[in-house]
Amino acid sequence: MSEEGPAGWGEPLYAAVLGLAGVGAGTRLLDLGCGPGLFAAAAAARGAHVTGMDADPGAVAAARAAVPDGRFAVGDVHDPPPGPFDVAAAVQLLSHVANPVAVLRAAARVAPQVAVTVWGQEHECDVRAFGEALAPWLPSRRTPAGPPPVTDPARLAKLVGLAGLEVAERAEVVCPFDYADADAVVAPLLAAGIGRMAAARVGQAAVREAVLDRLAPHRTSAGGYRLANLFRIVLVRRTAG
Repeated sequence: MSEEGPAGWGEPLYAAVLGLAGVGAGTRLLDLGCGPGLFAAAAAARGAHVTGMDADPGAVAAARAAVPDGRFAVGDVHDPPPGPFDVAAAVQLLSHVANPVAVLRAAARVAPQVAVTVWGQEHECDVRAFGEALAPWLPSRRTPAGPPPVTDPARLAKLVGLAGLEVAERAEVVCPFDYADADAVVAPLLAAGIGRMAAARVGQAAVREAVLDRLAPHRTSAGGYRLANLFRIVLVRRTAG
């Protein structure tokens, strides 16, 4: 998927996924929902032969530029290329697809192991501070109908089981989101949906003040900000028999 935070935030996550899956020289890796190719580039740097797919043509073009030796195509992750591959990766993907179970099943048909990552739960991620800061000017949050999100470990485990797979290994990694200064942390928020909504009600200056006040505990000695966020990794395989 595309970047979900400041530049470089995903590097610890990518390294953990590649290490857990044993990706190295010659590994045939399928990157589902490859986005602009950041994870693919990390895999290629280890000598993997990378194939990627994404529904966004712009992201696929960026991935081709990032990994010139890789093979990338626009396509539906529910219907991956036949491979075969040694590893299929769904990095920050499952919360964005229509049918996570179908994606897992399809990935397992073309690779013996599938690496999946998801955000930690809200209380495990410091980025919740943005929503907390803007809460007075946003609509009241309601518990959505239906099953829990894939960030719920029990829900993720259930999806794996429904796909006819089993968890072989689990890991957790904390990724720091580092911002150089106040402008670096506030500007992306003002460009995002919740920031625009809050600013439309009280103005950008009030939003900036509220956000920086809430983020004060996360300010670094250099004047920047560091938000620590947990991510979960599961390595899944087809069940025996």
